[in-house]
Amino acid sequence: MIRRVAVRTVVLAVMLVSLVPAFGAPQRQFNPPFELPAGVTLQEDIIFSRPAGHELRLDLFAPEGGDGPRPAIVFILGSGWRGGDKSHFWRHAAHMASLGFVGICIEHRGSADAAYPAAVDDAKAAVRWLRAHATEYRIDPDRIGAAGGSSGGHLAAFLGVTPEMRSLTPTSEYAEFSAAVHAVAAFNPAMDLEVTGATSAGSTALDAFLGASHEDNPELWREASPISHVGMDSAAFLVLQGTDDQVTPYEQSVAMVDALKKAGVRAELFTANGAGHGFFNAPPWYGQTLEKMTAFFLATLAADGNSH
Repeated sequence: MIRRVAVRTVVLAVMLVSLVPAFGAPQRQFNPPFELPAGVTLQEDIIFSRPAGHELRLDLFAPEGGDGPRPAIVFILGSGWRGGDKSHFWRHAAHMASLGFVGICIEHRGSADAAYPAAVDDAKAAVRWLRAHATEYRIDPDRIGAAGGSSGGHLAAFLGVTPEMRSLTPTSEYAEFSAAVHAVAAFNPAMDLEVTGATSAGSTALDAFLGASHEDNPELWREASPISHVGMDSAAFLVLQGTDDQVTPYEQSVAMVDALKKAGVRAELFTANGAGHGFFNAPPWYGQTLEKMTAFFLATLAADGNSH
């Protein structure tokens, strides 16, 4: 069962530790060193997929004891789709495990290894892995969420709007399992790649991620945009965005939340006035965004039933 501890108390404790860098993976250089919360276990470097000769690994945080089944969350690093150190969301995953969730922090192929939809397929493979190992880790396959920042927010959002998109070929050995998630928390995500690519900061990374410029293949850019796939079956969404983001413009998050609401889907927007890209890992926003994410996942995944 979920331990419904006082969220605000836990958040205040987490705020006392140093924060990870505001952009990119932290390369495990936590200061002070990362300390596992009491009552939480960590298993590192579990192989969850072997696409095209790659070995993709995850780190799994889980609460000690309890019978379950537990909700689970896939955390996806932000790296401009280049891959990187999966420890980027260790603090978030460990925090949710302290509340009774299973949290996994995953790798995905970088744009130098394989273009779109490789990274999307890798994120889906992680969700399928969770369902394939639900009994082993006492996971409820009907209560799975996703979270990510920047490019990781884009991939998490994709999980929420394209659970079984036919044009994306599964690369997982667990292809018989669904890749659907029930709730998504996306921090400064790229929801509309055409809008993101219009900024000087976002265009180069997107060309590499997609393997084509917008001029050469605008349809591909639209297909790879989560906002293009919003529908009544989309997951519940929490979008957290800064108004002064020069990489993923604030306006596209507003448009995404509006589109979800019009489709009849639960959607919330956390606005960080004056904040730039990667704001959620920096003062004064870290505690606020962690608290908001925690409340969202408790509301959408902690209780049985439909999370929409």
